[in-house]
Amino acid sequence: MELIYVLDILGTFAFAISGALVASDKKLDLFGVIIIAFVTAVGGGMLRDVLIDAHPINWIGDLNYLYTILAAVIITFLFKSKIAPLSKTMFLFDTIGLGVFTLLGLQKGLSFNLHPIIALIMGMISAVFGGVLRDVLTNKVPLIFEKEIYASACLAGGITYLILNYFNVKENVIFIIAASVIVLIRVIAVKYHLQLPKIKDDLFTKK
Repeated sequence: MELIYVLDILGTFAFAISGALVASDKKLDLFGVIIIAFVTAVGGGMLRDVLIDAHPINWIGDLNYLYTILAAVIITFLFKSKIAPLSKTMFLFDTIGLGVFTLLGLQKGLSFNLHPIIALIMGMISAVFGGVLRDVLTNKVPLIFEKEIYASACLAGGITYLILNYFNVKENVIFIIAASVIVLIRVIAVKYHLQLPKIKDDLFTKK
């Protein structure tokens, strides 16, 4: 089994866990938890595939994604009190998943002969829109719109991928470097509480 595929499954697992924890905190029943875990884990990839008309849809073509999500829900249901404190471990898996999902989405966009800019957007959608759907369905302001450098890290890693790919660097090397950029930016942003600027005043605002 390829390392990238293993990381993809681990990322799916981490995203599903995060969705299940949010749903559980919102007091949803088991079915609700499964739905939220599902959209968190594969919602971004599913939206990407719909937009580029790729078939089969990501999770339909590989049942391992569904098995992974169900396993995450069961583990959350049985061991929530033990999982919740493991924030640093889950953050690491979540961040790795963010990098892998971004680059896999970008690669898929390029394989469909999309313009690199559009492929880059598809990579970002793959990585972050599962979380957006989770937050919308649980009545929260999506994380990427409110605080923390999240989608921006995906864009930086995706641009790194495109630049290295232009210079014909080996595929595995490109993937490792670009994913590392995403992980590094995300870790630094969280550690030092970095955020993108917000629009508060403009040139015509009276002081």
